[in-house]
Order: sequence, then structure tokens, then C-alpha cells
Amino acid sequence: MRHRKGISKLGRTGTHRRAMMRNLATALFQHGRIETTAAKAKALRPFAERLITLGKRGDVHARRLAARHIQDQGTLKVLFSDIAGRFSERNGGYTRVLKTGVRKGDNAPTALIELVDFVPAGVAAAAAADSAE
Repeated sequence: MRHRKGISKLGRTGTHRRAMMRNLATALFQHGRIETTAAKAKALRPFAERLITLGKRGDVHARRLAARHIQDQGTLKVLFSDIAGRFSERNGGYTRVLKTGVRKGDNAPTALIELVDFVPAGVAAAAAADSAE
């Protein structure tokens, strides 16, 4: 049976879709939060969570499997050292999708996809200043 095997094709060929998912996941791991269309964010979520789970495994085989998709070596190191460490106690649910309205040019629904422990730089600086006082 092939029940529930469908994926969102996003109007692209398979190779274009895979390349786009790789680029979106790399940007997500570099910045912690990205804004894109709601459909792309929903398609990216299971892809990125699978990569974070590989990062939590941490062995050589997992690193090689993740390197198929994350081709920037610096981002791969961040995934396996920093991001995997932050989520070591969490069993899934590493990302959240927040809808942000529509894009002005084409009225496409947009969304933020972010790591659940993401703290914006301004908020982190304010918290550090408050704790220093």
C-alpha cells in the first residue's frame, strides 16, 4: 500500500526540489530562523528534523549521511556540535512554523521556520544586560 506516501512537489522537478531543501536547511542551521513561503516551510520541517536527529547520533555514518544534504562544512560542524547538543534531551519537535501573513508581490502566504530554542540577537543582548545588573 502507498497510503500517505505523497510529498509536496512545490511545482518543481525532483532535483530542483532536493536542491531547494538543501539550501533552505543550510540557511536554517546557519541563522536559526528563516522566512519563506508557508508551503516551503511545511516541506522543510521533516527534512530539517531528520538532519538534526542525525546530528544527535553523532557517529561517522550519520555525519556522512548529513553531508549528502549539508554541503557547507562549517554548517555541518555547527549541526553536529552546537545544534545537536542543544537538542540532546528533546525527542523530536526541533522546529516550529509560525505564519506571518502574505507576501506583498504575489500574495503568497509566508511563514517563519525556526529552531525551537532560537533567541533573537537583540533579545539575547538584553537578557545578558539584565543579568549583569
